[in-house]
Amino acid sequence: MTSKSVRKASPFALAPLLLSLTACSLNIGQPVGETRTETRSVDLPKAEIVHADVKMAAGELTLRGGAEKLMEGEFRYNVDSWKPEVKYEQTGFRGQLSVVQSNASGTTGNVVNNWTVKLNDSMATDLDASLGAGEARLDLGGLTLRSVNVKMGAGQTEIKFGSAPKHSFDLNIRGGVGEATVRIPKDVGAIAKAKGGIGEISVHGMNKEGDSWVNEAYGRAKVAVRIDVQGGIGQINIYSE
Repeated sequence: MTSKSVRKASPFALAPLLLSLTACSLNIGQPVGETRTETRSVDLPKAEIVHADVKMAAGELTLRGGAEKLMEGEFRYNVDSWKPEVKYEQTGFRGQLSVVQSNASGTTGNVVNNWTVKLNDSMATDLDASLGAGEARLDLGGLTLRSVNVKMGAGQTEIKFGSAPKHSFDLNIRGGVGEATVRIPKDVGAIAKAKGGIGEISVHGMNKEGDSWVNEAYGRAKVAVRIDVQGGIGQINIYSE
């Protein structure tokens, strides 16, 4: 059985305008240069748990598994100060990986800022992703995730699973005025809650139970994704398919 719930709020009517203004150009004064492509990687450490922090102020982000090392990234950009900083530190058996756009100031002209970040499938990972204007595609399938926190800006974010996650985890989505779409395989358990300034909620393949939506696999599947959405998101779409 499929249920759909929609709730609208007027403060998010300007979200498409914000996205169109910020995704194309930020008119604050840095000229663009030649587009360059760089590859960066971090060797697989002896850590037991890694906290991965990915922050992009504006551009297009693709994040997925499949890295033989801890992290393998390809970065295309044409604003020198937008060059990402990649760092790894370790204390005991806990590691800290950061991939950060260090300078978020704007520019004039047509900007290029495209990241492809691959993470290791086997490393136990807490993932934090902070996203500004633009588009983000996160394929979390196959990763060994303990938790995922996504902080949205004015862009569009898609979270999907190309393969089933290895363990149950919490997926928290916060803030922003953009649009978030979450796609959960129907054979993976899913429970979702959403509250606080959400412009529109569209839920497919899940049933309303109290203040939550659950799919048919929840409570029976070995792996479950617990989704919690809070804050000013213009639209949230959740699919169990």
